[in-house]
Amino acid sequence: MGSDQDTDRPDEPDREIPEDESERWGIEILRSDLSDRARSEPPEPERQEGEIPQSRIRRSAKLGTAIGGQATRYAGTAAANVVRSDEKAEERLETRHIETALRMASVLGEMKGAAMKIGQMASFIDVDFLPPEYREIYQKQLSKLRTHAPAMPWEKVRTVLEEEYDERPESVFASIEEEAFAAASIGQVHRATLHDGSKVAVKIQYPGVADALESDVANMGILLRLARALAPGLDAKAVASELRERVLEELDYEFEAQNQRTFARAYEDHPFIFVPKVHSRLSRRRVLVSDYVEGRGFDEVKDLEQDERDIFGEIVFRFCFGSIYHLQHFNADTHPGNYLLMEDGRVAFLDFGMTKRLTTQQIQLEQRAMDAVGRDNPEALRQALHDLGFVADTSRVDAERLMEHVKMVGGWYMEDKETQITPRRVMKMIEVTSDPRSDFFDLVRKESLPADELMGRRMETGLLAVLAQLRSRANWHRIMREWVYADPPSTILGEAEWRYFERRGTAQTPGLPSRV
Repeated sequence: MGSDQDTDRPDEPDREIPEDESERWGIEILRSDLSDRARSEPPEPERQEGEIPQSRIRRSAKLGTAIGGQATRYAGTAAANVVRSDEKAEERLETRHIETALRMASVLGEMKGAAMKIGQMASFIDVDFLPPEYREIYQKQLSKLRTHAPAMPWEKVRTVLEEEYDERPESVFASIEEEAFAAASIGQVHRATLHDGSKVAVKIQYPGVADALESDVANMGILLRLARALAPGLDAKAVASELRERVLEELDYEFEAQNQRTFARAYEDHPFIFVPKVHSRLSRRRVLVSDYVEGRGFDEVKDLEQDERDIFGEIVFRFCFGSIYHLQHFNADTHPGNYLLMEDGRVAFLDFGMTKRLTTQQIQLEQRAMDAVGRDNPEALRQALHDLGFVADTSRVDAERLMEHVKMVGGWYMEDKETQITPRRVMKMIEVTSDPRSDFFDLVRKESLPADELMGRRMETGLLAVLAQLRSRANWHRIMREWVYADPPSTILGEAEWRYFERRGTAQTPGLPSRV
């Protein structure tokens, strides 16, 4: 759904814009609608009384039972429907789909950790493989994992707080709500008030989740060995090591607090990006305290008008990719439960447990690869991907087909045209990178996934899925050129952002000489 016209650039690029007026443009476009709409309180999370399954075998069995059991029931229902009337068969099948979605959401929520992340990820990738009439059922139930997964009871939460602070929660906080208002994959979040009156969000790690994640990492090793059978070039050991390092970082909330402070400082007073302040004095290994942020969740954002969704999508895109070039640091956890649309039109970004730092050399190699695609130079692309570690033996990979494959995966920001991101594009990207039936599967078997690139690909896939849910439109290539070639900003948001960085004296990774 793209048009060859570049709709992002202003008709009069040389027109002077007063600084105070222009700073409002990036956020004021969203403002008018916000003040007229009431924010609804989210439903209370379900309470979870059971323990998190921690052993590798128990977690694998529970996940397998949830998925395999539902598949068996579905097959049984389909067989029985042969002898039912059409109306009764349809009613029974819909009931089975509802039961399946509820069961899968429940099991993934109870398991927490990596298994819950699977459910969160599935909730914002449109499930095109299901019949259209049932897709909404699954997405509606799985989407609850983003913020309303089954909650741990207060007694267990209190125990964690007392162990971390070595004193009663009432001594640390003036008040703290016993009911969690949001859930993360390894913790849940409670509203609280400090003794100075500040409103804060307190993220508390689930008891036992560290052992559970260790089990998930062990299971990941099995999956990676299986994946190597499909992609022999995969360095399973290096990828497993990278995953383990990122997972262990996510378990340490003090490390997350450090990441969040870095991003909060880098984006302080930014015109449309907001990162809440961390209260370092109160943060511990299993407790993270930061300023409380109010805003509209992703499901509400999806109901906005198209132009407002476009702006929201561009803000998320600029944060996810822009931080690579401005900070050499990005947040790899792109599920939309981490984004809130604030009343002033800024987008708040939450949860910095899984981030990745990049070297200048790695970023410049990425720039070279995108430049090769822009110049339609297959040989230069093959060499750039070899230098990045994606292609081990250049003699075994056809450069023309490699170019075609790369455009299928990243063409949405490599082609100079306005593009609307759709669920079909997400599914096509997944197909050409992992489906044995894909025309590119023989090429995928000759490629590799460097461990250093793992988090970047995760971020990119998650971002694409978020933009698809929004049906966001933009000339993503023109925005990307601001970082790859240091081109002038191509949108109003870009103009506001570059003025912000220029005032702060913040540099970016040097752009390549523009040759396109």
